[in-house]
Order: sequence, then structure tokens, then C-alpha cells
Amino acid sequence: MKTEFVCIGLTNPKSTSNVGSVMRAAGCYEVDQVLYTGRRYDRAAKLTTDTKKVRIDIPLQNVESLGQECLTASIDKDTKIVCVDLVKGATPLPAFEHPDKAIYIFGPEDNTISQEVIDKADHVVFVPTVGCMNLAASVNVLLYDRLAKSNKANAGDELILKSRDRNNNVKVKGLSHKRK
Repeated sequence: MKTEFVCIGLTNPKSTSNVGSVMRAAGCYEVDQVLYTGRRYDRAAKLTTDTKKVRIDIPLQNVESLGQECLTASIDKDTKIVCVDLVKGATPLPAFEHPDKAIYIFGPEDNTISQEVIDKADHVVFVPTVGCMNLAASVNVLLYDRLAKSNKANAGDELILKSRDRNNNVKVKGLSHKRK
């Protein structure tokens, strides 16, 4: 049985660029799937002229709801629902301990997560910034925080070589040039 599972839930996203950036983050941070509600993204995707059709092997699925009944069918019972939004009473992200299995639900760019979904969440967290970040930035920060607090954070040159652009052949030769 898989011990770790990460899913991103997007509440009625409107921007193809934000969803595209979320999918890129999902690939970088090894997310298992991305779910989204609503029809705004579908309409925007039909009108987009983006020619960068990058294939990411992460399912992007439209679902009716991010409520408990939908999630129960999509994820196992050990998966915790974590809402990420500027909600009064939420836990600051730096103080949050990520569960092994989680679906992280984010509000739309121009609204918030419904009270119904917040009420069913196991945790509600927020990124303590002055003002709000956009959807893709919030997803990136959350996923980075999860990585930074995990045992995967101590990766080295093997991961760098696997991840970097093929035109990048730069390496650190020594740090003796550092300011004193």
C-alpha cells in the first residue's frame, strides 16, 4: 500500500495559465493527481492559443465537487483534507505538519473555498503573506513547504543532474570567492 499520496484540488479555476503553472508544479513536486471543479477553466482552455502543449503524466480531472462525497470516491480514507486559503482561524503554513496522504484544496483566483468544504476539512492552513498570492504561487509555496519538511529535502547532485535543463552545465568549483 502506498504510504504517501498528494492531490491538488482547485475550486473553479478560471485561468489556463494558472492551471498550467499548477500542473508544472505538480510535476516538479511529484503530485499524484489534480482535480478541479467548475466550467471556467474548460471554457478558457478552448479559447487559449498556447502552443506549448507540454505533456505531464499527472491526471487533471474535472469533478462535480470537492466535498466529502466526491473525495471519498477518489481517495482512500487515510487521506486528509487540507484547505489552503486566507480563512480566519487557519493555521500558518510554517507551523503546519503535513500528513502523509493529503488533498490540498485551493480557492479560486477571485473568491474563496466554500464554508461547506472548510467545515469538512481536517486542516485549514494559510500562507502568511501580506496580501494574497495568485493560485499557482500558492500551490508552489505549499508544495515546497511539504518538500522542505520531508526527508526528500536532502537531495543532491543526482537530482540536480536529472532535473536541470540540458543546456545547463554549470557547477560549483569552490566557495573560496565568498565575501568575508
